[in-house]
Amino acid sequence: MTKDEMTAKIAEGRGFIAALDQSGGSTPKALRAYGVNDDEWDGEEAMYGKIHDMRSRIISAPSFNGDRVIGAILFERTMDGAVDGKPTPTALIDKGVVPFIKIDKGLEDEANGVQLMKPMPTLDALLTRASGLGVFGTKERSVINSANPEGIAAVVAQQFEIGAQVTAHGMMPMLEPEYSINASDRAEGEVLLRDEILKHLDALPENQQVMLKLSIPAVAGTYDALVRHPKVLKVVALSGGFNRTDACAELAKNEGMIASFSRALLQELRAGQSDAEFDTVLDEAITAIHRASTEKTAA
Repeated sequence: MTKDEMTAKIAEGRGFIAALDQSGGSTPKALRAYGVNDDEWDGEEAMYGKIHDMRSRIISAPSFNGDRVIGAILFERTMDGAVDGKPTPTALIDKGVVPFIKIDKGLEDEANGVQLMKPMPTLDALLTRASGLGVFGTKERSVINSANPEGIAAVVAQQFEIGAQVTAHGMMPMLEPEYSINASDRAEGEVLLRDEILKHLDALPENQQVMLKLSIPAVAGTYDALVRHPKVLKVVALSGGFNRTDACAELAKNEGMIASFSRALLQELRAGQSDAEFDTVLDEAITAIHRASTEKTAA
């Protein structure tokens, strides 16, 4: 796929984006959920080897293809690895799946109800390497825990600042200001978040776009103005701790939003499954998430 073909595929949104980017502290938890216990690996390299094996198995599965999975977000080590003897981004592109890379390095301590992204001093080098491997875009996550206008403004400003750095490398930034689904003031805060994002979108140059990865809103339709905005290539939704059934039900109420799920995609996959069992379970998850992304219901 050319860059223009990747852009068109994401814009059309006839599927969803798989989030295969667990890193650092979340990796042991992901491995345990997959059925790989802590005593089955020793040291960081072995741990990352186990998670790469899992991701390789997913990407290689027959049901994981560009007909329904239109994109995949990779962890840096996954991007630098190989699947079926090919660089991981190439393996994805050959299956019709647009590759993205997670670029954030974790979160700062909470201040003003939010957690900003930690500094990324090596970001330009990472973007240069990723672009050279054919990666289309990036994903960068910060977290909002309460409806604090000052904090939300800071999160959005940082997201767009990093987005501009990504754009300068010819890549598509996927901005992810995640609003915690456990926040008691989420409905109020998501309106503040939407309006702050709109200010920054309106200020972008005419020839620039971003993607947005947002929590499924507490009130369906809250992000409709973002979905329709000409500076937004696509709005995708994170599952944010919902199980797959609930995440799909809530996502289906929001026109124009497609999924970018991690746990909700992987929750029933196990290392001990045969390849046939593994692909059957994966296919069921892909079917449900694809349907929620493309077949909408009344709120």
